Amino acid sequence: MATENNNMAMPKKNPLSLQIDLSKFEKATDDEKKQQDVMSESVTFFKDGMRKLMKNPLAVGSIIVLILVILMMVFAPKFVPYSYEQIITVEGKRDKSAANLAPFEYSKLETKYIEQGGKVFPHIMGTDELCRDYFIRVVYGTRVSFLVGVVAAVMVVIIGVIYGSISGYAGGKVDMVMMRIVDIIYSLPEMLIIILLSVVLRETLQLDTFPILHRLGTNMVSMFIVFGLLYWVGMARLVRGQVLTIKENEYVLAARAIGAKPWRIIRSHVLPNCISVIFIAAALQIPSAIFTESYLSFIGLGVALPMPSLGSLASAARSGMQSYPYKLVFPAVMIVLIVLAFNLLGDGLRDAFDPKLRK
Repeated sequence: MATENNNMAMPKKNPLSLQIDLSKFEKATDDEKKQQDVMSESVTFFKDGMRKLMKNPLAVGSIIVLILVILMMVFAPKFVPYSYEQIITVEGKRDKSAANLAPFEYSKLETKYIEQGGKVFPHIMGTDELCRDYFIRVVYGTRVSFLVGVVAAVMVVIIGVIYGSISGYAGGKVDMVMMRIVDIIYSLPEMLIIILLSVVLRETLQLDTFPILHRLGTNMVSMFIVFGLLYWVGMARLVRGQVLTIKENEYVLAARAIGAKPWRIIRSHVLPNCISVIFIAAALQIPSAIFTESYLSFIGLGVALPMPSLGSLASAARSGMQSYPYKLVFPAVMIVLIVLAFNLLGDGLRDAFDPKLRK
């Protein structure tokens, strides 16, 4: 027992020693030791970012709005018995009195048919001047605008990430030449190229063999080409700046030392560390492309008739704005909802995934 007490006793400090006198300290109790235990769950970077994103009320609200818009685009055409180009008919006869109906209003023939016991699906947003259901046209217009935004974002991410990562990792003369090409592309006027391409493609390109492209028209094809040729330069510069910083880290030097090839280093070590910046830029690119498409459709350079888009619907509503103002309100509200939701979501992604903004 005495031996055990001697082992538990504090060792005496030598007067000539520079060590700390241990007799002046007390051992920590079990409760104090438990206070030092940090029981935190090990999470990945993506999971941690998603948790922070879900705590942002504006970002969560934007996600809910986008989900509702997507559900409307997918399921509304399955429940509404009209198509975007269908002229309203009653018992097989064209209903000329169904032009410019107000929301949830029926024409004279429809009212008479309902009185006889028939059923007519209500016109939720009324009808246009050609007796077509306006709600389904807004739904298909939202589809077109949404498709343009997503396709443009995918094209920008693919081209910009590949180009920017190669330029930043290679450095030197390769980087200088590639960035000068980017500067030249920046100087090209986007709208002028879209107009010229649409004129040239209208005369040379045969879209009859491609039903989807034929419905969209040459203006939309030229718009996609311009997105692929010009809109990726911002993403390329952003990724290049990130790669220039990341490639100087020790783990990249270690990968080079063991003989890893450049493309493997870019794919496995460089791009995963700038994936948050890519997500944020892609989310902000979608509303920019949607706004561009809406603007071009508004001035008559959008989809081919009778395919609607939100911009073309807003343009067509200008003529009757005083008599039928709701025709301009519906597509304008959809544009505002989608663009605002993506912008707020992009801000939320930046706050959640950008390490520099974390506390």
